[in-house]
Amino acid sequence: MLYIGIDLGTSACKFLLTDEKGNILNIVSQEYPLEFPQPGWSQQDPSDWWKAVKLGIPKLLEGFDAGNVAGIGCGGQMHGLVVLDDHDEVIRPAILWNDGRTQSQTEYLNNEIGKEVLSGRTANIAFAGFTAPKLLWMRENEPDLFARIAKIMLPKDYINYKLTGIHCTDYSDAGGMLLLDVEHKCWSAPMLEICGIREDQMPRLYESWECVGTLTQEAADVTGLSTDVRVCAGAGDNAAAAVGCGVVGEGGCNISLGTSGTIFITDKNFSVDPLNALHSFPHADGGFHLMGCILSAASCNKWWTTTIPLPEEHFWDFAWIRPERI
Repeated sequence: MLYIGIDLGTSACKFLLTDEKGNILNIVSQEYPLEFPQPGWSQQDPSDWWKAVKLGIPKLLEGFDAGNVAGIGCGGQMHGLVVLDDHDEVIRPAILWNDGRTQSQTEYLNNEIGKEVLSGRTANIAFAGFTAPKLLWMRENEPDLFARIAKIMLPKDYINYKLTGIHCTDYSDAGGMLLLDVEHKCWSAPMLEICGIREDQMPRLYESWECVGTLTQEAADVTGLSTDVRVCAGAGDNAAAAVGCGVVGEGGCNISLGTSGTIFITDKNFSVDPLNALHSFPHADGGFHLMGCILSAASCNKWWTTTIPLPEEHFWDFAWIRPERI
């Protein structure tokens, strides 16, 4: 049997084809645009993600029997706000994890509602990239669009919806919304009330490995797959990467340096950093994890090396990692 992995990134969607033993058979990537309509804003059109899937899966399966594909799992960028109307049409471009427009809403949550209250309800305090401040921003700045919201989901969940017709999310990704009661793995009614939304507007919660449904006929037609293909709930990108690195169970740790930089520590039991310097989220393995994150990591290094060219003979004099340390 064959299995497809989808990684919905910030700049591209990556597709992986494996056999039942996990052997990698093929890799494909489809890029899409990133919009910066104002300084500090970052957004994307979810229809571009779905176009990437419709192009990427057939390319991934070239030379393989699509009838052997048994399942699909999708991970991807966290925290982004995707909103649908009552016809399941996208209302506005998705506001992404690295968008900074919600500074005043973040300050309101941390200072007016209070960090201690937020931590008690969600195990986290507010950051500009989280989903709840985005909803407050939309309610304050786009009230007509906010009133049309029928469903709220995260980026990779939109792909799962387009594949299955099911409004779903997993616990690891939902933990980064500031709307989930992380300890009890349910939506936080007080946080939903603060943001002016109802629980029926939220997607159904699943563990990452749970099957949410099979492909709709429309999704099967555009991807070349069977309607028998099962789709699992998937995971937020950091949780998915941790599982891929074998960082599961008690006391595991991995460090990831990409567009953002993260340190990820696993725990079987729920815990909260008393200083709220670390995020506390559910893990894709069914447990929990603590995570520290900065929004710019390897991207800073890329900017530095491309913007400030250094003579090759002097490059290592300025680099963090010298040849003798490799």
